[in-house]
Amino acid sequence: MSRLTRRLFALSALAALVGCATTAPVSQQPVVPIGEFRMVHNIVTVTNLQKVQPSRDVAPEVWDLAVTEAVQARMGRYQGSQIYHLGVNVLGYSVAVPGVPLLLAPKSVVVVEATVWDNSKGSKINAEPKQFTVFESASPDLFIGSGLTKTKDEQVANLAANAAKQIEDWLRDNEAWFAKRN
Repeated sequence: MSRLTRRLFALSALAALVGCATTAPVSQQPVVPIGEFRMVHNIVTVTNLQKVQPSRDVAPEVWDLAVTEAVQARMGRYQGSQIYHLGVNVLGYSVAVPGVPLLLAPKSVVVVEATVWDNSKGSKINAEPKQFTVFESASPDLFIGSGLTKTKDEQVANLAANAAKQIEDWLRDNEAWFAKRN
């Protein structure tokens, strides 16, 4: 078996394995509390949004809606006893365009910043916004490129969901922020 054939076989096997991995929808995932966190306001801004080429065009309103819905779906599940607000700023994106499979398979990416506000203190918890660079989920499209296999809306929804997940992971990493107050 030639070296190229082995590589193509390995890539095909990896793509098949990735295709087998499924993630339950957020609504079906167990809710493990993050301290006393309960999100009341979910504020997404897109005022400084920049497109990085090559990219499909995505209107700022589309990003606003997609990220707002994804953050609400993920963070709205938490019902702690203390109120917090999330501010998410969508800074830039590149939504993969169709490419040449295996040779040029661009990936989608979005950059967001997040800030947490403590309602009882009336101030930010994190002095500086936390920035996240978010890539599309691994899928069988990994080597083909999502620009060929997914619609623009599917790509944006995937990026928004991944951004919400990264924000949730960051909150969980900083669970002490949400400790029960006396």
